[in-house]
Amino acid sequence: MTSVGTPAVAATPAVAARTKSAGWKRWLAVGSGVGIHIEGPRGAESARIAAVRLRPNGARLLGSFAIEDLPHQPAATWGEAINAFLRKLGLQNVVATVLLPRRDVIVRVLAMPGVSPKDLPGAVQFQMDGLHPYSDDDVVSSWSRLPGTSSVAVAIARRDVVERYATLFEEAGIRIGGFSCSAAAVYSALRVYGRAPGREILAADVSTEGVEVYGESAARPVFSGSFPLPSIAGPVSTPDSAPQLDETTEVDLEPVSKLAAAELRLSQPTAPVKLGELLGSEPALAFAAALVSASPRRALRLNLLPAEHRKSGSKMVWIPAAAMGVVVLALAGVLAAYPTIESRRYGQTLAAQIAQVQPAALKATSLDREIEAVRRRTQALDDLRRRSRADMDALNELTRLLPPPTWLNLLELNSTQITVAGETDQAAGLLKTIDASPLFESSEFVVPPLRIQGGEGFRVRFRREGVKP
Repeated sequence: MTSVGTPAVAATPAVAARTKSAGWKRWLAVGSGVGIHIEGPRGAESARIAAVRLRPNGARLLGSFAIEDLPHQPAATWGEAINAFLRKLGLQNVVATVLLPRRDVIVRVLAMPGVSPKDLPGAVQFQMDGLHPYSDDDVVSSWSRLPGTSSVAVAIARRDVVERYATLFEEAGIRIGGFSCSAAAVYSALRVYGRAPGREILAADVSTEGVEVYGESAARPVFSGSFPLPSIAGPVSTPDSAPQLDETTEVDLEPVSKLAAAELRLSQPTAPVKLGELLGSEPALAFAAALVSASPRRALRLNLLPAEHRKSGSKMVWIPAAAMGVVVLALAGVLAAYPTIESRRYGQTLAAQIAQVQPAALKATSLDREIEAVRRRTQALDDLRRRSRADMDALNELTRLLPPPTWLNLLELNSTQITVAGETDQAAGLLKTIDASPLFESSEFVVPPLRIQGGEGFRVRFRREGVKP
């Protein structure tokens, strides 16, 4: 831990980022960031500062140092120390992300299944009153949907705490882009290359304030908890002093891990890993905040700093990224245009070949139409011949079925049915006689038989059997 006035740039190795399976999105991970984590007991807070350079092949910790007892030092003094540290790294135009102390931030995860993006702000606001014990005017809140889930992460802090830290950093001359919480920073840092870890996570960060636990599981997409220090193997501290932690201090995390595993509903109990091992660098939380600062568009949008206090980075910082983006877009444009040009050239060649064979194709089409017309005329003649023969057969059959003294005064014949009318001595037996013929069926009287002098008048209609229309 470096004291104020002697910031040092740590020559750390490249952070082992998970980039092999990150896909094309890792090429968008370009930038530099500064993270500040405020920790320590109230009234004697300290700040851990980390600077990071983010590249597609991984994230590198450029340097880190700490400032102790912020409230009792002139803000201009430690502010100049931070700015000198950033100038040495060439990051004087980078805005920092600050993680507020865990005790000052309430973190909640709300399940919002079935809520549309349009209705989500109203649904979150409806539940906001039950997430904190303060009045609405006394708090600052921010929320963001967790990508790929129906859950929403909510961060809440008291307004006076936020304003106190905002004023403190303004007096120190530090450019701050946002206040966030440790849960949002770790969640975003694990996904800075576009892919989620895809497994159950349980990690712990031990400090003099206690144990801060971060976890993820299928049941809880994000879990953040703060626990008091359990039993410590090592020098015993006095009641009026904070526990002294160093590399040799052993902390029994078994009680904490059991509580956290129960909250996460882990499939099997597991010992928490160190948060620094999970992220790949120490100081873990300052490193996570620096990754958020380096890639703000890929992080959870949980920002408790009021808009009027937020600073934006210099546009000059984006010139290398913009130049690289222009080159990538130009290459992508060439690759995208090549199939179109090739397709257009192929279409022109195909159109020329079609023009060459089009006269022969038109002649063939004309011949096809003439052949079809001749076929239809031939079919009509064949149908007429068959129709005439069938009609003559029907007349012969009627002559046989209706012998004298039956006679007809009406005969209507078409392709499907026949209607006859006339006189006979007994009309009742006509239907049976007609239906018995193999040429006719379904006979019926159009009107009931009419008794007349010398017999009965009838009008019968029946269908022709086996005759196509």
